[in-house]
Amino acid sequence: MKATVMTLALLCAGAAYAQTAPPVPPAHAADEARHMDDLATLLDLTDAQKAQVQTILQEQHAKMKASFEQAQASGTKPDWQQMKAVHEQLQQETLQKLAPVLSATQMKKFQVIQQEMHAHMGHHMAHAGAGTAATPAAQN
Repeated sequence: MKATVMTLALLCAGAAYAQTAPPVPPAHAADEARHMDDLATLLDLTDAQKAQVQTILQEQHAKMKASFEQAQASGTKPDWQQMKAVHEQLQQETLQKLAPVLSATQMKKFQVIQQEMHAHMGHHMAHAGAGTAATPAAQN
């Protein structure tokens, strides 16, 4: 299950990155495709749903990346609370966009996967020496 959670974490971060970044090396593109395939399998997505979900996740990632880059360009480093607030807002937008695409069962599975991914990522941040940044994640 942990491998699945990590796969999905990489999917959320990686699939969208391909759309906004310079050309992706073939190995990375293959990983992104595999991650999307894993998500499609876990959620039992149709081909049409898979394309729509991928687009929605790419948009979420692009918005998060743009927000972070905007903060960097202004010469400030966003603090944990600011990044968390932006991330939570984008998550809500993503869920709203996914609602008409996914069935109730698929949506519930997606939310469980997302929660597990965030718990997993929070655990890694704590061990990476993120200090106080990991503390709020444990409260989720």
